[in-house]
Amino acid sequence: MARFKRLETLNTIIETGIVPLYYNSDVEIVKKVVKACYDGGARSFEFTNRGDFAHEVFAALNKWAAVECPEMILGVGSIPDAATAALYIQLGANFLVSPNLNPEIAKVANRRKIPWMPGCGTVSEISLAEELGVEIVKIFPGKEVGGPSFAKAVKAPCPWTNIMPSGGVAPTEESLASWFAAGVSCVGIGSQLTPKDVIAGGRWDVITEKVKFSIGKVKELRG
Repeated sequence: MARFKRLETLNTIIETGIVPLYYNSDVEIVKKVVKACYDGGARSFEFTNRGDFAHEVFAALNKWAAVECPEMILGVGSIPDAATAALYIQLGANFLVSPNLNPEIAKVANRRKIPWMPGCGTVSEISLAEELGVEIVKIFPGKEVGGPSFAKAVKAPCPWTNIMPSGGVAPTEESLASWFAAGVSCVGIGSQLTPKDVIAGGRWDVITEKVKFSIGKVKELRG
């Protein structure tokens, strides 16, 4: 069962503006990454479902985070279907993120009051997602779909849409400024927050500083 209410989760994601995302088969490494992001001010984190037995890693991570990072809202990404959604909801996922738009996931997520952010690449997909009860739509892959110009174009006729790009977002002033100027509500940042050499070297402070910078820059951009 999710530890955080649906509205609290959605509001936290939008207010913070940054959702770090990461996967590793070693739960101890994931814990270090989550703690580094937490120390940098992140209060939501997307564990990506990308490897065999990933659900076992998440189960251990979620139990750990409840004690060590009690304000961190843990969700799960790369959710392709309703069965996978149900599995992670049972393990306590607080939100779900998908690369695709699968209406069957909406039924499961809504029944349990779990926020779901499906991947969309057209205005029609975004509109359907919102009809299914989605509050934040993920545009994915963000860069390939059209980048900030795509988000800006969508917001013109649909100013009520909350957009979260994922893929093509960097923890830099230039990247964040371009996306938030286009009207996005939040961004998902993956490998550019957690470079392989940083992970290999155990330089967790680098991740903390990247997260801290990104959250501060979003606040500044919002003015």
